[in-house]
Amino acid sequence: MSKVEKSKGKLIVFSAPSGSGKTTIVRHLLKQSELNLEFSISATSREARGTEVDGTDYYFISLKDFKQHIKNEDFLEWEEVYRDNFYGTLKSEVERIWAMGKHVIFDIDVVGGLRIKKKFPEETLAVFVKPPSVDELKIRLKKRSTESEDKINMRVAKASVELATAPQFDFIIYNDNLEKALNESVELVSKFVH
Repeated sequence: MSKVEKSKGKLIVFSAPSGSGKTTIVRHLLKQSELNLEFSISATSREARGTEVDGTDYYFISLKDFKQHIKNEDFLEWEEVYRDNFYGTLKSEVERIWAMGKHVIFDIDVVGGLRIKKKFPEETLAVFVKPPSVDELKIRLKKRSTESEDKINMRVAKASVELATAPQFDFIIYNDNLEKALNESVELVSKFVH
């Protein structure tokens, strides 16, 4: 893990079930220039959705190439989230951000978030974003209109499992009031990086 282990940069992980609002929070944090954050773009073997852009939203790579990266140990963490649907963080992505003199912020699922925390316990702030309820989660996912009913039900079922991992994170932010959640997030990250 060469360069990744030597750097003094911080790692800020935001994890949550799909539809909790973590992406909205992460985007808000990235706008706070005093925090000196850069977004870690995850790699995925799935197809791009809607207006997603390769190299901005994700690095979209084929299933074959993803598996080759796993063999080469190019990932800091990776997971098969759904069958043949892989997500992961390339070591080169963290090195790229640290080389810029910035802190890395992740918007990743709970398993990936906890793996990063385990590998870098001192450098990582792991934050779990908790939705008001699983019912509210389903409403938010339906409003997105990007996925089938089956996919939504799959995500909701996964959410129950993910919610059980919340106590393993450093902090839990309840996203029942977005403004409050945004302010809490800025305060938390600011304390951690300064």
